Amino acid sequence: MRLLLDTATLIYAVQFPERLSRRASSLLQDLDNVLELSAISVTEIAIKAASGKLAFAAATLRKSTQDLGIRILPYSGDHALRLFELPVHHRDLFDRQIIAQALSEQIPAVTPDETFRLYKGLRVIW
Repeated sequence: MRLLLDTATLIYAVQFPERLSRRASSLLQDLDNVLELSAISVTEIAIKAASGKLAFAAATLRKSTQDLGIRILPYSGDHALRLFELPVHHRDLFDRQIIAQALSEQIPAVTPDETFRLYKGLRVIW
């Protein structure tokens, strides 16, 4: 199954694995799953690391995605256009883009963020 990991899910998996739910942890370990991370999450991590809000180096991100078998999902114009259809349940601009991407790709989002569940049609796993 294809799964789109939210930024928080990746950070938990790398820095705080004890914060992952049992289900999320199991899904990340299942080699039959295709784990994807949005290019938007890469951008979010880079911006927050540069501003000092997050201690996460580029090398850590590269190694983590490689070690966990995560592929980076490019963000496309179709993903961005999906934002026009989204209600404003969530003010976090990064999360809104990830939600739009998951909906466009028709893949579940793996996230601890309960706000994701407010979006009709989005399957949320945690």
